[in-house]
Amino acid sequence: MLKRIWHGWTRAVDADAYEELLRLTIFPAIVDRAIEGFLGIELLRRPLEAEVEFVTIMTFADQAAVVRFAGPAHDAAVVPPAARKLLSRYDGHAAHYELRATRKARAPRPHESPKSADDAGEVG
Repeated sequence: MLKRIWHGWTRAVDADAYEELLRLTIFPAIVDRAIEGFLGIELLRRPLEAEVEFVTIMTFADQAAVVRFAGPAHDAAVVPPAARKLLSRYDGHAAHYELRATRKARAPRPHESPKSADDAGEVG
């Protein structure tokens, strides 16, 4: 499984419009392509001092699925013209990471209290 990670930045005044474009137009268009091996897409947003950063994380079954999405230059960013109008800058390439491990949290048992992040040995 591969994670395709890409960053883009907007001016604060354009952030809501960009997020709306992603949610209502771009993401549905990607899903509607029904790309074999495309498993999903996530959106992260973070306000910075002078701009707003967006991160998209796409999940693919394998490298062939990434190529079906992005074409032969599979690491090139796929940024539609409407998005380019709202972005102040963006990465020209996406990074691809092989998912090596994942673990889901378990609910605390009724007789124990949840551990803090320090107690749980979390990383990151």
